[in-house]
Amino acid sequence: MKLSELKKVKVRVNKRLGRGLGSGKGKTAGRGTKGQKARGKIPATFTGGLPLYKKLPLRRGKGNSPVSLKPKLVKLSQLSVFKDKTIVDLAKLAEEKIISQKDAKVGVKILGNGEINTALTVMLPVSESARKKIEKSGGKVTDV
Repeated sequence: MKLSELKKVKVRVNKRLGRGLGSGKGKTAGRGTKGQKARGKIPATFTGGLPLYKKLPLRRGKGNSPVSLKPKLVKLSQLSVFKDKTIVDLAKLAEEKIISQKDAKVGVKILGNGEINTALTVMLPVSESARKKIEKSGGKVTDV
């Protein structure tokens, strides 16, 4: 390889600030005039006077989980998937993919929306209207 075949490498040189008016970066050295940013050293954590922690949302507690987790609401019509004399609990609902495993940890409440024609044994919290409809169809409710 000859010396003439070597590639030229461009080296970027930092601009020399504050070296007179003829340099193009003299006097204020590209900082403009006045103000905090035109002056000496500014800490990297400076956020315009207001501390960073005050700009962030207030979230209390370890892990920042919500204050109260509400139970997942399931309509009565969704239980029509089950056959007669089935015991319905959290595991069965998760198995049929009516709720997710995450929802099963929080809890479930059955609401009285829709109709049901199968006799089920429901072992979950149930609203009053859902209780009447389940018992009318020949099923029974045992709150746990």
